[in-house]
Amino acid sequence: MTAVPVRDREPAALRLRRMTGQVGWGVLAWVVGIAFFLPVLWMVLTAFKPESAAQTWPPKFVFSPTLAQFRLVFSGWGPYVTHSLIATTVSSVHPVPHWRDGLFFFISTKMLPIVAAIGPLYVLALHAHLLDSIWVLIILYTAMNLPLAIWMIRSFMLEVPKEMLEAAELDGAGRVREMTEVIMPVISPGLVSTALICVIFAWNELFLALNLTVTNAATLPMFLISSVPQEGLYLAHLSAAATVASIPVILVGWIAQRSLVRGLSMGAIK
Repeated sequence: MTAVPVRDREPAALRLRRMTGQVGWGVLAWVVGIAFFLPVLWMVLTAFKPESAAQTWPPKFVFSPTLAQFRLVFSGWGPYVTHSLIATTVSSVHPVPHWRDGLFFFISTKMLPIVAAIGPLYVLALHAHLLDSIWVLIILYTAMNLPLAIWMIRSFMLEVPKEMLEAAELDGAGRVREMTEVIMPVISPGLVSTALICVIFAWNELFLALNLTVTNAATLPMFLISSVPQEGLYLAHLSAAATVASIPVILVGWIAQRSLVRGLSMGAIK
């Protein structure tokens, strides 16, 4: 008699239960994904509606699209997006100190609510003549992102195998060559993911910009606030402004998605 393979002896009920579980988790993932995507879809559709159609309930999904709200957004967003780009870019590209003893100090700065520090920050900015200046946002955004960047990059640096550094040292490589040819290729996905997270935090920040700037350094989130008129009908215009403000971060994330996934998964599997 021919022996029956072990894998063929698996009961049909167990196989059915396993397939049902996989299908169930897949359906749940799709439901959660669609639930998270529906508000974004609603925002984008509302951006193309006239204000009269945007205020109706239940919402209309059949309407005559218009670009009037986007024309209003692009007509006044120039200074705001310029300030956001400068503050985000400069604050996200900063050197990372190598103080091992100060690691806890850096992460401890994230434990203080920013609301509790806004008073002293306002007084310091006032006496330093930095109120309503792009430099105050650059300094504060850098301080805001620095603790997170230090800890993330530290975790990526720990993933560099010591054997690679020892082999480079045996080959006579100096510190600069070790950094550029050994360490950087290994941690580059982590650097991309760290930079993208810092960009997102700085791009979306509102509280500091709202309290320390007025017009000369107003950022894009403040432009969203100014898009709400006192008269009332503003939903379509606000949706158009929010859609435009979301596009740069979405594009950066889409371009860097491969490095982002690799960077965020570094250290997850030993």
